[in-house]
Parts: sequence; C-alpha cells; structure tokens
Amino acid sequence: MAEEQKLKHLVRLANADLDGKKQILYALKKVKGTGIMLANAALKVAGINANKKTGFLSDSEVKRIEDILKNPKKHGIPNWILNRRKDTETGEDKHLLGAELQFTTDTDIKMMKKSKTYRGIRHIYGLPTRGQRTRSNFRRNKGKVMGVKRSKVGKKAGK
Repeated sequence: MAEEQKLKHLVRLANADLDGKKQILYALKKVKGTGIMLANAALKVAGINANKKTGFLSDSEVKRIEDILKNPKKHGIPNWILNRRKDTETGEDKHLLGAELQFTTDTDIKMMKKSKTYRGIRHIYGLPTRGQRTRSNFRRNKGKVMGVKRSKVGKKAGK
C-alpha cells in the first residue's frame, strides 16, 4: 500500500449517483434496470470483488462496469438476465438502463391501450394486469374496505 486511496462519497455510474460507503454489488441496484443478478454477473466479468466499497473504485473500473452494464451480451452475460428479451419492434435481445427503460415501458403500455388488448384495458381502468384478485386489494381509490356484514338473524340469536 504505497498510497492510500481516499473514499469518494458519491460515484457517478450510468446516470445514477451511487453511495460510496456501500458495497459495489448492492450500490449497483440504484441504477434503474440493474438488479443483484446482473450486478453480480457484471462484477464477475469485470474482475472486481463484489464486497469492495464503491468509493474505492478507480475511474477505469467504473468505466468498465458501465460498459458491461450497457452491453451485457457483448461481454458474455447470458440472455436470461437481460430485461428486454425479444423486443416487439426489432425482435432482438437487449438490456435497457435508466430513462430509456422507463420510456420503452411507457411506450409499451400506450401501445397496449391503443390496441385495446386485455392488459391495455386493465391499465386504462387502473386494475391489476397480472391476474391478482381485486376484492380486497387495489382499493386505495375505489372506496372503503368491503367487510362482512352481520345478518339480522345472527344478532337475534346472540340476545
């Protein structure tokens, strides 16, 4: 240890500010479109210890991680980790990060609404789109809680 590195409190990576005190594996979750699985795979490919603090990364390591996150297929990361497989427009597998991911998700929802698919109609009415039950959940704007009403017979029997 000829020179002692200083801890950077904020590290900018893929348009996200990462906490310098956290381990790099968990700090990468802050990047929209990146989870633990992709972060772990990217760190293995980059050859960086997952327990290393984010603030102690060099600039070259940060650039290497960012490049791997932007082009995971090019670096040998398997397709099942990618967040945009079989794209509806191009048919290719890709991985999106940040604002680009949010934009394509919104575009997909607008397309479903316009073509009046089942999921699009559920989005229009503000209902759950993946088959959840709606009797007790998803009622934040739909009225009070529906409870079980006691029958008059039950009250008379109790007296």
